[in-house]
Amino acid sequence: EVGLMFHHLIVTAKKRIWIATPYFVPDRAIISALQLAALRGVDVRILVPDKCDGHVVNLANWSFTKELLPVGVTFYRYCAGFMHQKVLLMDDTLASVGTANFDNRSIRLNFEITLLVEGEKFAGEVENMLEQDTLQSRKVTEEEIAKQPLWFTLATAAARLVSPLL
Repeated sequence: EVGLMFHHLIVTAKKRIWIATPYFVPDRAIISALQLAALRGVDVRILVPDKCDGHVVNLANWSFTKELLPVGVTFYRYCAGFMHQKVLLMDDTLASVGTANFDNRSIRLNFEITLLVEGEKFAGEVENMLEQDTLQSRKVTEEEIAKQPLWFTLATAAARLVSPLL
């Protein structure tokens, strides 16, 4: 199951976990694994599109961003159009690419396919691609979230409530 694979990669990472996904609406197990990874010194980066094609998904994403930023997870919002890649890079030797997003629908309902490749050459190519994408992104800060209006805070909380259905 792809959810178990993602979870295993996150909890066993020693150096980094970089994730690029258009829909970052993880379950509690993935959130906890990401928090623990960041707290143990793993470089955890999440890259999502700045302009998402689903308003509720986008609002839910902001909720998870707000929860993960304080423990050291870094979020980037891709600004050069709609980003639709689904990639995970672990340390220097493992990378997954495929159709599975970091959301319940992809992990539990849809018939998604994800390829896990072991090898420094492929992982290096994925690293270079993600670094280039990060250059076209903006880094999210806790201050940015704190400055959001009350309606935004309420909307993200409401979207979080329905996130298991997204």
